Amino acid sequence: MCGMEYRLKKGSVYEGKVEKVDFPNKATVWVTDEDGQKEKAIVKNAIPGQTVRFCVNKKRKGHCEGRLMEVVEKSPLETNPACPHFGKCGGCTYQTVAYEEQLKIKSAQVEKLLSEVVSGELPFEGIIGSPVTEEYRNKMEFSFGDEYKDGPLALGLHKRNSMYDIVPVTECKIIDEDYRKILTCVQDYAIEKELPFQHKLSHEGYLRHLLVRKSVKTGQILVDIVTTTQIEHDFTELVNRLTSIEYKGTLTGVLHTFNDSLADAVINEKTELLYGQDYIEEELLGLRFKITPFSFFQTNSLGAEVLYSKAREYVLSGGFGDVAGVDDTGAASAVGNSDAAVTAKAAGNVEVQGNAGSKPVIYDLYTGTGTIAQMLSPVASKVIGVEIVAEAVEAAKKNAAQNGLANCEFIADDVLKALDNIEIKPDFIVLDPPRDGIHPKALEKIIDYGVDRMVYISCKPTSLARDLVTLQERGYKVEKCCCVDMFPNTGHVETVVLLQRKDM
Repeated sequence: MCGMEYRLKKGSVYEGKVEKVDFPNKATVWVTDEDGQKEKAIVKNAIPGQTVRFCVNKKRKGHCEGRLMEVVEKSPLETNPACPHFGKCGGCTYQTVAYEEQLKIKSAQVEKLLSEVVSGELPFEGIIGSPVTEEYRNKMEFSFGDEYKDGPLALGLHKRNSMYDIVPVTECKIIDEDYRKILTCVQDYAIEKELPFQHKLSHEGYLRHLLVRKSVKTGQILVDIVTTTQIEHDFTELVNRLTSIEYKGTLTGVLHTFNDSLADAVINEKTELLYGQDYIEEELLGLRFKITPFSFFQTNSLGAEVLYSKAREYVLSGGFGDVAGVDDTGAASAVGNSDAAVTAKAAGNVEVQGNAGSKPVIYDLYTGTGTIAQMLSPVASKVIGVEIVAEAVEAAKKNAAQNGLANCEFIADDVLKALDNIEIKPDFIVLDPPRDGIHPKALEKIIDYGVDRMVYISCKPTSLARDLVTLQERGYKVEKCCCVDMFPNTGHVETVVLLQRKDM
């Protein structure tokens, strides 16, 4: 095997067939060496059934890793790519695969991963497909740079396997035509005015990012140009050009954010409003949310309704029953897309009981802008959301007030610290942590509450699997779980798990 006999040489190019792809997008490729021996390598961004050419770039204990160079032969699962940028930009991995097959791949990856850590038979309910597979993004962060070293200015997404080269994506299929019009307008303006982009190594230059958000339900559009402070520039003419475009939606705001940080990320050090308002509004399951350029909000609005409906269904089935007045209309109609899909069930009508016969107290940990907390508020006596990002907490408070929800409380703090200071104890806990999962010390505190049931929502099944090991060791079992595809054509997927204490 590669990494033991070291037959595959670092820096050498090989050709082989992809046997399978494990999360996160790690393909097992089999190669026949000069002696006729079969060896395997791990290659990212490949599809089951493809024959690929790759270069070995890492040798680890027990295995080696390769960088995909060329697809020699397509997989039987593939169709023609729908996007001319496919294979160049680092966005969509599965775009050549029919959506039904994408769902099967993701479902199988998560089921395999969780089966390896969950005690007994995995109660896996399958995968729910996204209601839309194209033009589903409600947020994009584009980067300024060049297509090749010392080339002309470009605005788009990073080239696959490159931190520097930029691929213009004016025909990208996961964004709608309004994004494409804005992208073209801003790039043309920057080239015409000869505005320099910031170089990542020298940190010299002006233009950094273009952030665009668009609400699916209201059609409102927000544009934010992110620059350094190295140049003073008046964007009035650009604003006039942007406001003169004919959109499917409505341009409601243009902003200018200043960011001199060394990190290659959109960081808000100062923001000026150039036009309109500094937020858009989106609707999810009958609730309305204000979204600023830097708010955390699921990037697939229609998919988010499916995800949150499923999470709410798990909460309601977690010993509390269903609740009168909770409307899951749209949850069932939003899913489908796959024979493997499971349908979010309507809530129904029964009472919810918590401590001492009252409605339950629910903790929503890692609450973001409080979306889940607000959707659970009708079933709870109180919902307490904890989030480390202060701006997100302020947005959560405003959104709850706008939606007339008086039983939601939001705390700006690290979950690890906040749990020591909350006096009221939970009957139920919802966990929706960032990609890396829950800090081990925080997880211990969460477990110590001893609630009968919890719902864990994860955007990275590998960190979920790690946390499930601890949860099971401390007395919880997986009651049921499923996947929700929020990111069609990519390798990402959300997973929802209902956990129950074993001694119940």
